[in-house]
This record gives sequence, C-alpha cells and structure tokens, in this order.
Amino acid sequence: MSIFKAAAIQMRSGTEPRRNAADMEAMVREAAAQGATYVQTPEMTGALVRDKDARASAFTTEEKDVVVATAARLASELGIYLHIGSTAILRTDGKLANRALLFGPDGSLLASYDKIHMFDVDLDNGESWRESAAYEAGAGATVADLAIARLGFAICYDLRFPQLFRAEALAGADVLTVPAAFTRQTGEAHWHILLRARAIENGAFVIAAAQGGKHEDGRETYGHSLIVDPWGKVIAEADHDEPGIVIAEIDTALSAQARKKIPNLKNAREFAVNHVARPEPALRGAAS
Repeated sequence: MSIFKAAAIQMRSGTEPRRNAADMEAMVREAAAQGATYVQTPEMTGALVRDKDARASAFTTEEKDVVVATAARLASELGIYLHIGSTAILRTDGKLANRALLFGPDGSLLASYDKIHMFDVDLDNGESWRESAAYEAGAGATVADLAIARLGFAICYDLRFPQLFRAEALAGADVLTVPAAFTRQTGEAHWHILLRARAIENGAFVIAAAQGGKHEDGRETYGHSLIVDPWGKVIAEADHDEPGIVIAEIDTALSAQARKKIPNLKNAREFAVNHVARPEPALRGAAS
C-alpha cells in the first residue's frame, strides 16, 4: 500500500518526433515540479502521422527513438516513473508496434506493452481507420510491480475490451492505465463512461492521458485526460482538448477497500453459454 501523486499529460502531438519529444519534456518537468512521481503521456506521444510514407520516415527502432531516449533521461534526472503511453516503434521484423514503455527512477526500462486491439472501424461521420494496416498487434498483457503500485497496461481501443482489465486486476493490478488518442466522436460518446466502468468493475484506479485537439495530420482527438478512483469517481480531469497536466493523489489502499466492499473479483464464477435455438413454426397446410 502506498500514496503517491500521479500526473496525466495531455498533448497534441504533431508529425515531427523531435518537436513532440521537446513538448513532452517541458510538461514532464512541470508535472515533476508539482510533486508527481508517476507521469503518464498519451498514446502516440512521438508522432501522429496518417500518411504511410511519412510514417515510414518518422519512426525508428527503440534504440534510436528520440522519445525513448528523452524519457529515459528524464526519469533518471527527475527520479520519477515515466510512462510513455505509447509511441510507434520499428520492430526487428520491419513492422511497427504501438508500444507503451515504462521507465524507472534510475532511467531503466522496467516494462513495455504492445497494443493488442487494433482500431479498425468505420464511423458514421465518414472517418475510417485501419490501425492493423500500419501496426502489428501485441499478443500479451503486461502487469508491472512498482514500489508505488502494481500497474496494468492498456492503450486506447483496448478500453473497449473489459476482459483485458479484468485479467490484469486478477493479477493484482491496483492501477490500470489507458493512454489514448480517442477520436472526438467516440470520445464524446463513450470516454468518461468506459473509463469509470473499468475502474468500478475492477476496484482500481484508472489513469488515462489523452491526445487532444486538431492535429497536423488532420485528425481530431477528444482530450479530457482523466484520473478515476476505484469507486468510479473522477478525481482529476482536463475538461478540454488543449495540452496540459492533471494531477491527483493515488492511495492504493483505496483499491483494497473497494475490492473488500464489492468482492466481485473473488466472486466471479466460470460458466457455460447455453444456446437455445428458436424453433421454427410449422408451415400451415404443410403435408404431414
């Protein structure tokens, strides 16, 4: 059990990783100056790039990535846990991963997570997204033991798959993370209620740093970075889509208390699904 200050950084990443890394650094320093010892950035911190050719030239390997290098340096210098919500990383097989990376207070890489669920949708406002055309899906969940908490990882569209969060909660995660770049349309409809639901269902804090506003590549994201407590109460929010920082105190004992009050993690049972087919009515006048 521990108490610490967590910060969610809201960004408006453009197409140039070095500029985004500099913007990230300024806000991470500000969050640390306000006492945050865990700082989370949004999905695609490094760059938001829709064009395939531009994407190929913008992203590189983890060893050469400017956001990765900047994050490791900042975590060490400031003595904080710095969670890059995600950035695009070139894998050894030549494919891209939408990857979260967590750096410890000594600057070492403690954990990483590749986004499992790809955002392949057609929205009714004409927007069409095929994340799987650009990124290779991850194959496993990640839960990291820190001195301050046990952290469960997710990224953006993962939010719509409650089984991921339940698995992490059952593995002991008392803080669940959902860095995101939600579209404005889906954010307005579902962002708050889904984040609160994941917190309530699992008796866990949820920290969700978001992208916000109109980006250089033409997309528009919802913003509204949130921190939610294990009872489903929003305890910090950026009530807008502008870049900024939200900070809240996290007391992991509250997760244990919520799970004691409503022990649904313990009470869950395996069950089968019985499919009862609808009988077809006999045709009138059919020959017997």
